Amino acid sequence: MSYSVKEIFKTLQGEGFHSGRAAVFCRFSGCNLWNGLEKDRLTSDCKFCDTDFIGTNGVNGGKFKNVDLLVHSISKEWGCENYEDRYVVLTGGEPLLQVDVELIDALHNAGFFIAIETNGTIIPPDGIDWICVSPKVSRDIILKYGNELKVVYPQSNMNIDSLLSMNFEHFFLQPLDDANIKENTRLSVEYCITHPKWHLSLQTHKYIGIP
Repeated sequence: MSYSVKEIFKTLQGEGFHSGRAAVFCRFSGCNLWNGLEKDRLTSDCKFCDTDFIGTNGVNGGKFKNVDLLVHSISKEWGCENYEDRYVVLTGGEPLLQVDVELIDALHNAGFFIAIETNGTIIPPDGIDWICVSPKVSRDIILKYGNELKVVYPQSNMNIDSLLSMNFEHFFLQPLDDANIKENTRLSVEYCITHPKWHLSLQTHKYIGIP
């Protein structure tokens, strides 16, 4: 199988449970909730996306003809001489449009702990080490299990406490980053204080100015 990738880069995980951990991000092109075009944002199922996932023209991006070429690029970005604590985050867009068992096996063989960030509308193949689901109110979640549920907050008409019945280890609220970010942060903090099953996730990479 070939893979279309927007960008591959090494940085720190900026949000959620693994915040602060060194990681290679592999951002796949394409999404099933929005085509990425601004003219279609308001009619999409994900109106608040803050990521450019169109095309293959980002840093180290491209069309990889096979799994070996993609894993080599990911390993090179981590540092081929360093096998310690290898951590890759498969993201997008929606990575599960492309991620398959062959890629998972190859990344494991290269020594990577594999995390994925998905919108929860596609069931993943077996073998992913850390599953983070970020649901969108306009689409039903079919992936109701994983390690981390990360809800962008607030979302109109989303009953977030109903999500607590799903089979996740950790539940995060992340303030919606729009023109009302200060108020959204206040609301998120307040909700976590009064509903302690939920923990606050901040996009720390934006605060410190890293990718």
